[in-house]
Amino acid sequence: MQFKDVIGQSATKQHLVEMVEQNRLSHALLFLGREGSGTLPLALAFAQYVVSQPVASPEVADLFGGFTALESKPSFLTPEQVVGASAFQRAEQLIHPDLHFSYPVIPRKSGDKPVSTDYISEWREFITQFPYGNVYDWLQFIGAENKQGNITADECNDIIRKLSLKSFESEYKVLVLWMPEYLGKEGNKLLKLIEEPPPNTLFILVAENDEQILPTILSRCQLVKIPSLENNEVEQALVERAQANVETARQIAGICEGNYREALQLLQHSDEDWQSLLRDWLNATLKGGPLAQVKFTEEVSKLGREKQKQFLRYFNHLLELSVRIKVLGAGQLMMGDNERDFALRLNKIASVSQQQAIIEELDRAAYYIERNANAKMLFQALTIKLYHIIQNKTLILNN
Repeated sequence: MQFKDVIGQSATKQHLVEMVEQNRLSHALLFLGREGSGTLPLALAFAQYVVSQPVASPEVADLFGGFTALESKPSFLTPEQVVGASAFQRAEQLIHPDLHFSYPVIPRKSGDKPVSTDYISEWREFITQFPYGNVYDWLQFIGAENKQGNITADECNDIIRKLSLKSFESEYKVLVLWMPEYLGKEGNKLLKLIEEPPPNTLFILVAENDEQILPTILSRCQLVKIPSLENNEVEQALVERAQANVETARQIAGICEGNYREALQLLQHSDEDWQSLLRDWLNATLKGGPLAQVKFTEEVSKLGREKQKQFLRYFNHLLELSVRIKVLGAGQLMMGDNERDFALRLNKIASVSQQQAIIEELDRAAYYIERNANAKMLFQALTIKLYHIIQNKTLILNN
């Protein structure tokens, strides 16, 4: 993983390189960012960059009482230079002996006490295929199904053992600990190691929610905040990496709110005609009456949870566009003609306060869908709420 493989985050990349270049590297860093912002790929790129730096040349006393390096080696390599180093080739394949990983795992069978190294082959494959995946993707990748992943006391003991050894070939020993939110009270075992690590030992914790991390660990780390991706960065990545067409990429980038993982999921279902489905729903709600509403509820309940959430998210996206059009004007926003037309129609049937109320109901519905709410009951109730929010305005959203 190279810095150039990480989407966006140019300012953060520059900051990290300067930390190494200026010898300001803290012994414990916390990379904190929302899902899909690239915290894990960025942490991997940085870890591989650090372990690929040249080892400082040993010095010996010379005839004149001074000290001289046995051989001349550069003290610092840039991200471009480090790619040619043999150490980087091993680090990129996640097989460098001084690069260690820790992540949530599950027991393969009852009574097992698993540690991360038991799943290292799966981890390498997962990183290659899903660098922007979340912990749910990882647990499904290793066949967890409904099992809860954990970073256990045995894992903490294994971390202490590995980091107590001398480095094999690099100046630094680096541990990338993904999702410290999964560290229970057992994480207190690591406090002394994090606070007073062996020389040239670097902890890189990669997290999404600092409120779920043990405060004792949090207080010992230097925070590196990873911002969400910009819409144009997501759009460009979808076009260049996922071969999406520009119009689809722009639409998805507007919906996913800087979450590249979510963008890839939306792209898988980009052939879905959410706009027509939404038009049918509003027509059934405002004009069609109970029979049309029940028919729609039956139809949408067959979609499955992920598609239902994407449908609600798309409705939210159009409502947000509608509000922005009222504030900034349609000419100031980049959007497709169909979306602009639909957003303008939404402004005709609902005021800003009504749109805000609808957004809140849609967010609440998406929350319940994630928790396996009955889809028919949920969408029927949501339809009734939409009717009462919009009241009796009956504009039909035709093509």
